[in-house]
Amino acid sequence: MLSATRHSALRTLRAQACSRSFLSESPMSFRARLLSTLAILEQKDGKLNSGSLGAVTAGQKLGGSVHGFIAGKAGKSIAQEAAKIQGLEKVLAVENEAYERGLAENWAPLLVENIKKGGYTHVVTSHSAFGKSLLPRVAALLDVQQLSDVMSIESEDTFVRPIYAGNAILTVQSSDPIKLLTVRQTSFPPAETEGGSASVEEGVDPKVESPTEWVSEELAKSDRPELASASRVVSGGRGLKSKEEFDRLIPPLADALGAAIGASRAAVDSGFADNSLQVGQTGKNVAPQLYLCAGISGAIQHLAGMKDSKVIACINKDPDAPIFQVADVGLVGDLFEKVPELTEKLKSQ
Repeated sequence: MLSATRHSALRTLRAQACSRSFLSESPMSFRARLLSTLAILEQKDGKLNSGSLGAVTAGQKLGGSVHGFIAGKAGKSIAQEAAKIQGLEKVLAVENEAYERGLAENWAPLLVENIKKGGYTHVVTSHSAFGKSLLPRVAALLDVQQLSDVMSIESEDTFVRPIYAGNAILTVQSSDPIKLLTVRQTSFPPAETEGGSASVEEGVDPKVESPTEWVSEELAKSDRPELASASRVVSGGRGLKSKEEFDRLIPPLADALGAAIGASRAAVDSGFADNSLQVGQTGKNVAPQLYLCAGISGAIQHLAGMKDSKVIACINKDPDAPIFQVADVGLVGDLFEKVPELTEKLKSQ
């Protein structure tokens, strides 16, 4: 048996060792151990939405553990696929057809229950139509303030986001116990979907009755790349003057480049293009390798949605149009002549 003196000495040595370990740990690493992020993964028709994978990347920048969350009628099988995403330690899955269509009214109480159970400090989702509809409701239920369209993460409580239609950039610090973020898809690259080995667990399903139910949807199908994630985008604006001219000039040019089609708000409001094609502050944010636009003057609201494009090219007859100030390549001329000419040259190559 050990004497009382040796017991006391051992306790002292253990205490000193723990103290040295605690003091040697940097404040940043200590805080990181206390952080935990829940990344909301969107799915449609049993497949993961790649646009939501930026939420995982954002969670990794915050530090600490990152868990994924998925819900729908095939929630568990999709969770097995999501478990391969690099950066995730765990995937929570709720299998219930009530959550299949992403209705914010029944998703909000579902998410709140899982946030509370997991004790998460941060919740991150893409700044998509789904995320923008869901997170304000969750924020209201948790009595915290949502942070929208985050472009950069400075620390676990400090974030950068645009204001005034992207004309100014704001750095904001949040003291809320739970930070709710929607992150800009073009600012956070999607996490790799292979190489991960996350565990899969069943999430909490409160099964709250919702006054909202899914009725139907009408989708416009296209073989072209999806606008939000396309590497090339061709956009048309009010300068095209009519829907007939928009349809005559823009789709052939997009097909010649293998590009997605976009439009300015002015073109959408004038009925030239469907609102699902709108690029800008109140539309989609895009950051393709090439953004080619014709008949777009370059209003600040439009620039807010495409200024992160790697190469910006434009065609406009007005040499003083604001679009030329941000364009890498500009062509001053009549688009009704230049666009068909460019299309033919591209096709001939």
